[in-house]
Amino acid sequence: MKLINKSIILCAVVSGMAVPGCTAGNDKGVQAVPANDFLSSIGVNSSIDTRGESLDKTLECMQYLGARWIRSGYGAKGFDSFDYLIDKGGIKFSMSIGTGTSGFEAPIEAAKHLKARGALIAMEGANEPNNWTITYNGKEGGGSLSWMPVAECHRDFYSAIKATPELADVDVWSITEAGAQTDNVGLQFTTIPEGAGCLLPAGTTFADVVNVHNYFIHPNWPAPQDNQTWNASDPSSACRADGLYGNNGLTWLNKFRGYSEDECKTVRKVTTETGATIGGVVTEEMQARMYMSCYLAQFARGWEYTAMYILRDRSDEAGNQTFGFYTTDYRPRQAAHYLHNLTTILADDTSISNPGKVDFSIPEQPETVHTLLLQKNDRTYELVVWGEKYAGGTDDITVSLGKKYRTVKVYDPTKGTDPVQTLTGVSEVPLAMTTHPYILEFR
Repeated sequence: MKLINKSIILCAVVSGMAVPGCTAGNDKGVQAVPANDFLSSIGVNSSIDTRGESLDKTLECMQYLGARWIRSGYGAKGFDSFDYLIDKGGIKFSMSIGTGTSGFEAPIEAAKHLKARGALIAMEGANEPNNWTITYNGKEGGGSLSWMPVAECHRDFYSAIKATPELADVDVWSITEAGAQTDNVGLQFTTIPEGAGCLLPAGTTFADVVNVHNYFIHPNWPAPQDNQTWNASDPSSACRADGLYGNNGLTWLNKFRGYSEDECKTVRKVTTETGATIGGVVTEEMQARMYMSCYLAQFARGWEYTAMYILRDRSDEAGNQTFGFYTTDYRPRQAAHYLHNLTTILADDTSISNPGKVDFSIPEQPETVHTLLLQKNDRTYELVVWGEKYAGGTDDITVSLGKKYRTVKVYDPTKGTDPVQTLTGVSEVPLAMTTHPYILEFR
């Protein structure tokens, strides 16, 4: 899937956030974004049928959630498992390089297979080389060592992909945690620009898209905070979590310069891990609400894809294992039910080619209330209004739709997939905002 220009998305859907060159309500309304584009951004991490996971259950869970892609490596699954999920569920995949130790042949062959099946989203660089070092050309890199082997590996990985005719047009996502570089090899950039002062020369290319693990609960951003996920999705230095700016703007470990504040707002970006464990103030209910608001906030702030960690709790690791939409025995958590409700309400399978505009507004809009205007292929508008008042309290707001609509259906994904209210002949909708979304449906 090729998403529409992200600067257009930002201009169209971000409410309560200043975007250069964008005025909400200008030219008689806010530009809608295809609902199908948002749905296609929703992914999860999964081992599919290894590490104690079941292929049949993976399919069942993906279909229930409405998640459309899996972040996965080539591993030991073989092509049959990928084909099963493609044939039965239309699932797509990102394909990881792995550690680099065994070369590029296996992930490239897997990627070629997925591309031929129309199921490859992107190739992805090494996973958190600050935590798991890689070995390339006999040299170990990452962690507390020099990151030059990591950089050389990804320079060559990118070149190998682009030199493969079947994959030349496939996006390459960067490594994660570039902010942990011990030496300034340049991995904070997709392509090192002139004058950056990096150890590798200007023009060295590692990726097409920046990839970040911006977990929305972080030691610098503990729960519960108002705008818990909205802030973690912020591409600027205002982000309090382990976000884009700290990895690709001014690296968090050694303060190497990367993209400017303005460049961070427009650079192409994805998230291949985010999520939260249950415990302390984070109940199963709060986790479920945060997972919904995370997908919404990420997309509204220009992230092309977001993969939650994780589909099913790990059964082969010690430590905090409550990230999952599902427990180890595949019991769905509340997060699974809420995401199912959200994707069911918004269900669409084709991106509308000419989305319209709605002249909506929220007078005196609280800073914890956000909006995302979507439109289905049948021209039905879905105005998502969500609150991130996680520190407590309620905001009473009124959504002005700019004109009267014959019917406005109001949905609450925490209540189910049926409307909680149907209004007729109205131009305004009052809502009590806390920590979940409402969807206003009209045409």
